[in-house]
Amino acid sequence: MSKIQEIAAAIEAGQRNAVKDLVLEALNEGIAPLEILNAGMIDTMSLVGEKFQREEVFIPEMLVAARAMKAGVETLRPHLGEGGGVNLGKVVIGTVSGDLHDIGKNLVAMMIESAGFEIADLGVDVSLEKFVEAAESDEKVCIVALSALLTTTMPAMKNIVAALNASKARNRFKIMVGGAPITEEFCKDIGADSYSPDAASAAQRAKAMISA
Repeated sequence: MSKIQEIAAAIEAGQRNAVKDLVLEALNEGIAPLEILNAGMIDTMSLVGEKFQREEVFIPEMLVAARAMKAGVETLRPHLGEGGGVNLGKVVIGTVSGDLHDIGKNLVAMMIESAGFEIADLGVDVSLEKFVEAAESDEKVCIVALSALLTTTMPAMKNIVAALNASKARNRFKIMVGGAPITEEFCKDIGADSYSPDAASAAQRAKAMISA
């Protein structure tokens, strides 16, 4: 088994400490940092996402794999040069105002980060003003992702999307929505660009939106 394959296996198994050690071993063997990142980590998380969609793995397995990859990326980051190897753009993410749920949002953030994006996580109960400020204040922001778990906070999501659509920076970012009560139809009705039913598809949609 090659060192890249060992890293991939350790990530899939959620072995954070092993991933850190294997990344350092791979670097010592002269394997290029970007090869470790792309072949050992990003491709592996894509496969984990595909397995999740086929119901071969479930949320706990995705969480531990994403955390293991994050540990590997932190180990690798000093060797990637400026930008840390993340070059797809920045994604602002948060749970909308009135909603304190964050497990789904955190998993989406980790999967999108695993796909090669930089993440700006605003947390939970995020106000309209904070979403707009985050979208407008950084030219690297290419996606704003909104999460809601409660039906009672769907109006807040609608209002936030309306404000983002009115933003002076709207031409440089896309709006993604998701969460248990959210549907493709609701996404279209409120004027968002994309709906994702789960974390794996969110990462896929994010990459597709910026390459469209």
